[in-house]
Amino acid sequence: MTIETTFANNSVVITGMGVVCALGDTVDQFAAALKAGHSGIRALDKGDLPIQIGALISDFDFETSINALALSPTLIDRGQVAARRSSLVVQTAVCSALQAWCQADLQNSNIDATRVGLIIAGQNLNSGYSYAHYQRYQADLDYLPASYGLHFLDTNLVGTLSEILQIQGPGFTIGGASASGNVGIIQGRQLIQSGLVDICLVVGALADLSPLELQAWQQMGAMGGLSFSAEQSCRPFDQAHEGFIYGQGCGCLILESANHSQQRHTYSLASIPGTALTLDGNRLANPNPLGEARAMQQALQMAGLTAADINYINTHGSASALGDETEMTAIKSVCKTHISHIWLNATKGLTGHCLYAAGVIEAIATVIQMQQGFVHANKNLDKPIDNEARFVGDVAETTDIQTALSNSFGFGGINSAIVLTKQGNGII
Repeated sequence: MTIETTFANNSVVITGMGVVCALGDTVDQFAAALKAGHSGIRALDKGDLPIQIGALISDFDFETSINALALSPTLIDRGQVAARRSSLVVQTAVCSALQAWCQADLQNSNIDATRVGLIIAGQNLNSGYSYAHYQRYQADLDYLPASYGLHFLDTNLVGTLSEILQIQGPGFTIGGASASGNVGIIQGRQLIQSGLVDICLVVGALADLSPLELQAWQQMGAMGGLSFSAEQSCRPFDQAHEGFIYGQGCGCLILESANHSQQRHTYSLASIPGTALTLDGNRLANPNPLGEARAMQQALQMAGLTAADINYINTHGSASALGDETEMTAIKSVCKTHISHIWLNATKGLTGHCLYAAGVIEAIATVIQMQQGFVHANKNLDKPIDNEARFVGDVAETTDIQTALSNSFGFGGINSAIVLTKQGNGII
């Protein structure tokens, strides 16, 4: 049997999801906020941060969140021991992963731990954590705890989650700038299709930024929030867009071989028939419509679909002028005359830009909309940059989504797209 035949016969489905972001600490809370069009973007008591507006996680309590899950006392205890004193990056990852593990009913399944993989999507996750320690270290050389030698590493998340969930298959971190979440999904899908694992957790990790990164992006002109109130500051595809708004969030998807999920008699929320990852050959931040279009076209081709089959696109939609206009050009070049029939919105208008986690969180948002039969509001879209596209307005629209495309693009010419098809019927 050829590799191509193996891949074709081994479709990949989503069986579990978990999320912690500015819109809620669970998938149910996130879904309700999306449907109501609530935004997590607020004015900040900025402290050391050089920004005044953001979608930061607030009122999150690790102990409360983990104890609310229908998990065994043993699993909850392992989670508390491993992450009780950890950073927000680790705690949100643990809660998201345990939510997804619970929804996929993995604790009640007889699974082979050596056939479970783990991918942490994101890089330089702990910049804020390191920055805070450095400030204290300068004042007191003896302050730095020995545990810092483990905790500043991105791979600390791999070790922590593998210990809690007793994962013994392949595990690693992977980066792709703002496309990291989609890159993680693509790699997880490939692990399953190659036959190396039956299940793969893909965690889009929270980006804990320090003032250095935020100031650099301010000076690049990449960030918005300069001319509007907090509620109006993020304006995807509006003529008055001026840049992205920093959002904090973490999401987890459990990908699984369709055959394996059927053997476990587990519901599938969506399948992933096509993905694509392309480069522009460019180290800078400027996007390229040709590269973005190639990613979308390749993902559709892998899925055996055309633009006529797409009901909805969850856009990258960062609310930067160049980014939105480039993506709109790319979408129109792929969709052509179908552009007026495909719903478009941008989850970042509600969550802020969750950076490394964006692709995973937006895939979760897409599955929620498919399962619950709506498309969420595209906030602050007063004057769209394109009058042919079918943008969602200020309120959610009821619709049936069978097939969707989710885009994520990153600095350095990294383009990604994933195709999602609906499974089940209103499971969540």
